[in-house]
Amino acid sequence: MQRLVEAVQDEIRRAFESDEYAAQRDQIVHSFQQQREELIARVDEQAEREGFLIQVTPVGLATIPARRGKPLSEEEFVALSEKEKREISQKRDAIQGALEAAFRQTRGMENDAREAVGKLDQQIALYAISHLMEDAKTRYSNLSEVVTYLGEVQKDILQHLDEFRAEPEAEEKNVTPFLAQRDAGGPFTRYQVNVVVDNSTLTGAPVIVESNPTYGNLFGRVEQEAQFGALVTDFTMIRGGALHQANGGHLVMHVEELLPNAFSWDSLKRALADREIAIEDASERLGFMTTKSLRPEPIPLRVKVILIGRPDVYNLLRAYDEDFAELFKVKADFDTRMDRTDENVRDYAAFVCSLCEREGLKHLDSSALSRIVEHGARIAEDQEKLSTRFGEIADVIREAGYYAAQEAQYVSAAHVQKAIDERFYRSSLIQERIQEMIARDSIKIAVAGECVGQVNGLSVIGLGDIAFGQPSRITVSLSLGREGLIDIEREAKLGGPIHTKGVLILSGYLAEKYAQDRPLSLSARLVFEQSYGGVEGDSASSTELYAMLSSLSGLPIKQGIAVTGSVNQKGEVQAIGGVNEKIEGFYAVCKAKGLTGVQGVIVPKSNVQNLMLKEEVVEAVRDGQFHVWAVKTVDEGIEILTGVQAGQRQEDGTFEEETVNKLVDERLRTMAERMKEFGRSESAKNDPSG
Repeated sequence: MQRLVEAVQDEIRRAFESDEYAAQRDQIVHSFQQQREELIARVDEQAEREGFLIQVTPVGLATIPARRGKPLSEEEFVALSEKEKREISQKRDAIQGALEAAFRQTRGMENDAREAVGKLDQQIALYAISHLMEDAKTRYSNLSEVVTYLGEVQKDILQHLDEFRAEPEAEEKNVTPFLAQRDAGGPFTRYQVNVVVDNSTLTGAPVIVESNPTYGNLFGRVEQEAQFGALVTDFTMIRGGALHQANGGHLVMHVEELLPNAFSWDSLKRALADREIAIEDASERLGFMTTKSLRPEPIPLRVKVILIGRPDVYNLLRAYDEDFAELFKVKADFDTRMDRTDENVRDYAAFVCSLCEREGLKHLDSSALSRIVEHGARIAEDQEKLSTRFGEIADVIREAGYYAAQEAQYVSAAHVQKAIDERFYRSSLIQERIQEMIARDSIKIAVAGECVGQVNGLSVIGLGDIAFGQPSRITVSLSLGREGLIDIEREAKLGGPIHTKGVLILSGYLAEKYAQDRPLSLSARLVFEQSYGGVEGDSASSTELYAMLSSLSGLPIKQGIAVTGSVNQKGEVQAIGGVNEKIEGFYAVCKAKGLTGVQGVIVPKSNVQNLMLKEEVVEAVRDGQFHVWAVKTVDEGIEILTGVQAGQRQEDGTFEEETVNKLVDERLRTMAERMKEFGRSESAKNDPSG
């Protein structure tokens, strides 16, 4: 359009400066002047015959009486008789009427002449620019909207020829006329093309990632500028949004960023449903007073929208937004872990190498690469998996590169380990304070000796950037009664529903194993000692059961052993989370209070594959200073904790002698009998016939 308008302006100027145009225009003007002169001459002849002269005055043409070709003086006119004066007045009126008629006819001739000149200009201009316009229409003949637009442009040019014939100002002669007019906001602005989106350089479909999906950034806007105290706009100020840029391709957004932006979500759904983009002023929807602006024609939309977000947000949208499932039909879950195969390990190494190349970091040697892979498995909490949280891995590599830059050519395993340790240390103040209180016995945790009804349980504290294990003392108190298991945490409203479920499962286990021929007649109270916050999860259910069995059997539990793992009603120990942090947390406490060689942690057998312990803990286990036992059942765990055989049920229904289960069974039987005797004595006291 810029080149077309410039060419049109040149052609029009050239055409109107030609001798042929000047000759045709002069012919039209001469013809008009000749007709005008003939008309005026006829009026002059009529006036002369009637004895009048026509003279030009400052207020127009005047009809003056004359005698013998000379105007009458005032004295001569006054000397005339009244009859002569009346005759002169009547003749003057007649001549004046003829003169006015001649003027009206003259104005008609002027209009005819002007129209003739206009038609001539139109013909000349059309002849001059027709080849340019036809070439443009031919180029875009497959786009009917463009051909129609070019036809409207041609009509507009012919209606505004004076703008094209005008010479540019002196200071604009070194600038193309189109640009000069555009920059000045001149008449040629209306011929500009506002390119909202230009994807001509792309080799495939556009992929747009919009990190700030506000309404304006998505759907575009009509900008305004202040001129002389008023806001003005035109079509050149229409700006496209991310949907315009992604049209014909893909638009990627984070749903957590999209939903909080006013109107963005509803407008996006409407655009996808209607398959068109409408640029509107969002302030109108808020009820604000707005200035008069443009309303561009909606643009057809063909785009794939990809929303990235958490699974819970997806579930909420699918449950509460009736349009969501219809518009977003494909769901893809991305795992944070991948299999630890040789191929994926090579990909890990390739990622590390590309990161170092891209950011100019020191490269890693084989030991450092091996340590990074181990750290990836540690984050994934699985020996057979690798974490895909590459941002966290990259941060470790960058920090290790910093340490290596001060002393080595390549990053080694020692540098990687230092980076991991330092990252943990910077956030471990709370852990240090807890361990300090345990070491001073402010928080009572025994790591040596034996005690009945008391076990060290393990929990995990997460602080966002780090997580660490913390041991907790779990105790049980028994008495006669029919209340069964009482969870003090639940009674104090500190226990969560999952923890409560775990405690109730213990009742099922006890009933299944020991109450087949009699009811359970006990009142047992479970509590996390020195716990002042909420307790959630069932990973301590096996720990609570061990404390219960110890209390019932009277057998002391080794305090140097901590326990974690959930349990089912059949006595099977089940997997839990955070196993590495729990083991390392208890190891740190034992180390602070002194390793004895008999300390350790009991974990579920199904968690063995999740063990990715720190090298210090691994060495302590290897040297026999610390132990990790993996158990499948409660019986296996109680044997480790008490040093006494659990005991199997025999054919007669009893348990083997001198076993934990035998002692528990006898204690429950004794409590049931005492409860029965107590019930009879109470009945006797209350019986009047006594």
